[in-house]
Amino acid sequence: MGEQQNDGSQSERRRAVTVIVGGVAGGMSAATRLRRLDEQREIVVFERGEHVSFANCGLPYHVSGTISSRDALLLQSPEGLAKRFRLDVRVRTEVIAIDRAARTVTARDLVSGELRTQPYDTLVLSPGARPRSSAALDGDFRVHSLRDVSDLDRIMASLAITLDDAPLREAVVLGGGYIGVELAENLLARGLSVTLVQRGTQLLPALDAEMAAPFAEHMVDAGIRLRLGVDVIGSARIGADADGLLLSDGITLPADLIFSAIGVQPSSALAAEAGLAIGPNGGILVDATHRSSDPAIFAVGDAAEKTDAVSGAPRLLPLAGLANRHGRAVADTIADAPASGVPSPRALGTAIVGFRGLAAASVGWNERALRSRGRAVRVLHSHPLSHAGYYPGAHMLSLKLLVDPETDLILGAQAVGRDGVDKRIDVIATAMSAGLTASALADLELAYAPQFGSAKDPINLLGYLNSNRAAGHDRTLQWHELDDAVAAGAFLLDVRAPGQLAEGLIPGATHIPVEQLRERHHELPSGPIVVHCRVGQGAHTAARLLSNLGHDVVNLDGGYLTWRDAQLAAALASPSPDTEAVLTEAEGAIR
Repeated sequence: MGEQQNDGSQSERRRAVTVIVGGVAGGMSAATRLRRLDEQREIVVFERGEHVSFANCGLPYHVSGTISSRDALLLQSPEGLAKRFRLDVRVRTEVIAIDRAARTVTARDLVSGELRTQPYDTLVLSPGARPRSSAALDGDFRVHSLRDVSDLDRIMASLAITLDDAPLREAVVLGGGYIGVELAENLLARGLSVTLVQRGTQLLPALDAEMAAPFAEHMVDAGIRLRLGVDVIGSARIGADADGLLLSDGITLPADLIFSAIGVQPSSALAAEAGLAIGPNGGILVDATHRSSDPAIFAVGDAAEKTDAVSGAPRLLPLAGLANRHGRAVADTIADAPASGVPSPRALGTAIVGFRGLAAASVGWNERALRSRGRAVRVLHSHPLSHAGYYPGAHMLSLKLLVDPETDLILGAQAVGRDGVDKRIDVIATAMSAGLTASALADLELAYAPQFGSAKDPINLLGYLNSNRAAGHDRTLQWHELDDAVAAGAFLLDVRAPGQLAEGLIPGATHIPVEQLRERHHELPSGPIVVHCRVGQGAHTAARLLSNLGHDVVNLDGGYLTWRDAQLAAALASPSPDTEAVLTEAEGAIR
């Protein structure tokens, strides 16, 4: 239900007041939707920063000049919002206290220092999140984060500085998540020498290691220096007049500028001080309609915890799409619109990032997270082409699907490739939202023309693979289980075409092309056999054939390509100051 009006006649009733804390994404979506639903309401928006309604996801691309105009990122101004929506937007004003009993907030003008009290009937908290900082670099003037337009302005000013008439050259990005990757790409495009430092042993923690490794290799090939599995200890001098960074492995990096992208923390202190319930991850705890523990107060965006679609538990997901949708939903509830109080769908965490033509995307949980929580999971890897192979320009995709073996529901998916990554991950996210099973992917009717897809789309192929697994028609082994299987006596059989062997060999494998198996299967031992091809499809044919001929056989899921990517991931996880050399050595060993 919406808020209740004061007693008295209609003419004596004051206008309802909604106060919104935070003027970006969730907060501004709530404000503008609420105005469209209620023309009479007083809507006051407090924003601590200098700008509202800006395109924060586009900020890194102004660093490189890909988005040439800074003003293109400013979607609205307080003046424009006042004219179009009759919103009272107050920038550079910070809400410092909430009096829940009196239903007021206290706000400080950050320019004048003046304090003001603002009553509310309903309050929407959308204060966002603040960047995590490295304690080792507190007070270092070289360190920048990128959350708003003011941060962008400071970065652009720093990039314009010269030392002895020479431009700044060495940039270090801390953090290998989506923002870190985007910053690295745009700093490189600007002409800087870029090193990316990641505490974990892989890039893009939302992905599993074997899926992230080709992306890391692509970044190294483009000129990014990667330092994985290390942390920053502090600043260090390089020579007589240059500052650097000291890493936990003793290596010192040159660093004219440092960009911190090591994650964010929900800005929930205001809510906590007001006595609102805080979730297990430090965000504001809300119900399925985004109402906090106080019925008059809602919370959306990066400061609020979402209900995870896979686990059903609270989770922090700082994603702009969720913030915008949840802000709109709160406006419906406050205005008592027809959609009022309808629970929002649980959050999937669908996200994508690109680097110089290569994209990586994920939805739901990865295998590492599922197994660490004791979840049973069916794992499928696939490497189809983005569209029909006979049409020019097809690129290989790497897909990974994670399925609950009991319910056949999709638990997560990952995709990496040059073309069609967004399309496939969005289809899987839609299937998850609709509660479709993994097997149902086989029957989805998807648009097909040779330049866009295949008659059997990669999504359909995932459905076929899963159906075969679920029915027991294709027993599989994962890449990380192969060594143990071979050590226990399994025979490793490579059934690729002879022309594919130049890509590399799995040590210990015996090669017999799938076309020769009927005639040569008597050469195989009587014990367990692990069969592999390049991507898994030919090995499925071989496994079915050999099973029908009486052999005990399993298929190496994802074939040689998935195994190869896993070896690259292992090489990247090995400490070394020279990632390029490590990758070159690993590729040589594989071949």
